[in-house]
Amino acid sequence: MSEPAIRRASPGEAEALAGVAAETFVETFGHLYPPQDLAAFLAEAYDAERLRAELADPLGAAWLAEADGEAIGYAQVGPCGLPHPEVTAGCGELRRLYFRKAWQNRGLGGRLFAQAMAWLQRSGPRDVWIGVWSENFGAQRFYCRHGFEKVGEYGFRVGRTVDHEFILRRRAASFAEAAPRARSEAARA
Repeated sequence: MSEPAIRRASPGEAEALAGVAAETFVETFGHLYPPQDLAAFLAEAYDAERLRAELADPLGAAWLAEADGEAIGYAQVGPCGLPHPEVTAGCGELRRLYFRKAWQNRGLGGRLFAQAMAWLQRSGPRDVWIGVWSENFGAQRFYCRHGFEKVGEYGFRVGRTVDHEFILRRRAASFAEAAPRARSEAARA
């Protein structure tokens, strides 16, 4: 088995992205929803044509993690669409970051997260937001370790089911403070 690679997804890879996105969502959360709610959500959220348009939008980006030619995870970012009064047009959002269960806890999430954050900060520091299920404690710990703080809550609809979600934010200032340290560490390496 080869070392997993992470690369930017193109609009022509919408079907591959849709496949891994639906599979990882079902694997992670599918047990929480009635089948009709899950099917409705998957059909809307991971529609290949919708994802193709999102991949073509210069305001967003997605990455695929692959091993032996198979998509094993992905991340997707873009302008923030979370319902919080402090969200501005300049804010970014990490919309999705998932891996198949067999590939979790191998450090790949950190690598994919770093690429997504670097892309979101490519024009300079800005606030980055994330919506996280209130009972996804592992994800909450991961994001808190990376400077995110809980700043709100909202309902995330999956069919007729509404999940209790937390809104997390990492302020632009924390990215600006981290940049000199990262450059300094890179120079020593």
